[in-house]
Amino acid sequence: MKCDRYYFAALSYAQSLWREGKPAQAILQLNKAFMADLSGDEEVLGKFPPPYGALVWMLQQRPEGRFLGNPVRHFQHLATRVSGERKEIRAWRAWACFHLSQRVLPEGEFPPDEEQVAREAVVFPGWEEVLDAIREMGWRGEVEVLEGVASAL
Repeated sequence: MKCDRYYFAALSYAQSLWREGKPAQAILQLNKAFMADLSGDEEVLGKFPPPYGALVWMLQQRPEGRFLGNPVRHFQHLATRVSGERKEIRAWRAWACFHLSQRVLPEGEFPPDEEQVAREAVVFPGWEEVLDAIREMGWRGEVEVLEGVASAL
């Protein structure tokens, strides 16, 4: 079971990878933290809120010359291909991260995967739709964290 210890371990590992100069791998660990099966009342979430703010900070502080990949495309692919436990909420969280990434990163350098859009008729959900889904399925207080992060951009 992916519980509060799993969540904290994923965040800790993300920080470790970031400090090692591996931003793309650090972001992948943030994805792992979102896999935790939490309610929203856990003490760890009080100390370490859902890592939307951490993602935005990593994108804003992306180190020159380090592999970042394309987070916009990554989150698009994750949202459309997620599988396993709690895949629906994890897909909505990926869409939230997709939107945040699009707001932070220059579109010319970090475009979405238009080939996938054309091939699979992918429709990007709107921001409000994402918020509504996370409000319904996510951790207690998660959508408020997400809205706070987005409003600071």
